[in-house]
Amino acid sequence: MSLSVFFSPIVVQEFAHGATFYNSQFGQTIQTYEVGAQFPDLEDEDEKPNLVIIGVEEERGSVNNAGTKKSPNAVRKHLYNLYQGDYTIRITDLGNIKAGETIQDTYFALKTVVEELVKQNILPIIIGGGQDLTYAQYTAYEGLEQRVEVAVIDGRFDLDQDNADTMGLTSQTYLNHIILHQPDYLFNLSNLAFQTYLVSKESINMYDKLFFSMLRLGMMAGKLDQAEPLIRAADMVSFDIGAIRASEAPGNANANPNGLYGDEACQLARYAGMSDKCSSIGFYELNPTFDPMGHTASLVAQMIWCFIDGYYNRKNDAPLVPKSAYIIYRTTLENDDYELVFVKSKRSDRWWMQVPYFGSKSVNERYYWVPCRYEDYQQAVGGDMPDIWWKTHQKLQ
Repeated sequence: MSLSVFFSPIVVQEFAHGATFYNSQFGQTIQTYEVGAQFPDLEDEDEKPNLVIIGVEEERGSVNNAGTKKSPNAVRKHLYNLYQGDYTIRITDLGNIKAGETIQDTYFALKTVVEELVKQNILPIIIGGGQDLTYAQYTAYEGLEQRVEVAVIDGRFDLDQDNADTMGLTSQTYLNHIILHQPDYLFNLSNLAFQTYLVSKESINMYDKLFFSMLRLGMMAGKLDQAEPLIRAADMVSFDIGAIRASEAPGNANANPNGLYGDEACQLARYAGMSDKCSSIGFYELNPTFDPMGHTASLVAQMIWCFIDGYYNRKNDAPLVPKSAYIIYRTTLENDDYELVFVKSKRSDRWWMQVPYFGSKSVNERYYWVPCRYEDYQQAVGGDMPDIWWKTHQKLQ
């Protein structure tokens, strides 16, 4: 089945701020599916893109934020006028997925498109739409036969524990559907930039019991690099624009006075782009109805620019390939049977730690490489078990 059946073309000239685009602006360098043109050939190795942009004109699952379906073209008006960095890009804009007759039709369309792109090693950049579309983004990995790590940047945990068995799929309950999805291929869920007063203690306790990761907004203040390993571990990233403070991003009906600053949001997007593991990202909950000056759409466009910049600056330094590109550090905790092994990439200065599968003490057993920080190594040298090591070890049972 051709993916073209899911898409409607766009008119690029509508996004130009002047009569035309300059040569190095995205409006000139991104290949687009325009009105009157043929759908891009994604299988031609000579023209195959690295990245594709997908708009989703769906808002029915966005709670208290009607208007999100207008966000894809609102972002394009700013994105297409940005200048590309000092590298050659291969990006294709496939246009917009129209809202289906039912919202389930939209989910199916997005799932099918993302699944096919990831199989072809093409990274989709999704511009939603409500954050409930994250569930469709997640289910796209079901047929890939791999464990999946999800990073969500959101001020809240979009869970409904009181009605977990009966609730419908919305932007405020989609995490329930991801966690309860069968077959279960979710390895880890990380929630970054959450605000404690917006999250129930029951939800936090549930994350602890499931050994999921969470990073409070206050813990990230001035130490944004703490989020980098969690994003680097993720196969897919979902960014709720509501995680950014209202003064920086007013284009969201559920915006809060506190949250990330715009430059912090851009840095997190760049972390995702630089991650060799990230194979899809979605930017959700932008509502142009509440963004008359276009500041939020402009910020999202800059976040996408930062993601693209990170992607084209990837280091391709998966652990120990080759061994000569890494420095290996070993330490043993007092009264502990496990030797903790850390590696540092000479290419990027990034760190990983080796976590054995549960019950494994033999060098012949399998290990899992989890991204970490230099501070985790320092903690281990000081005699304390890094929290991320213990959580990962428990999940490997």
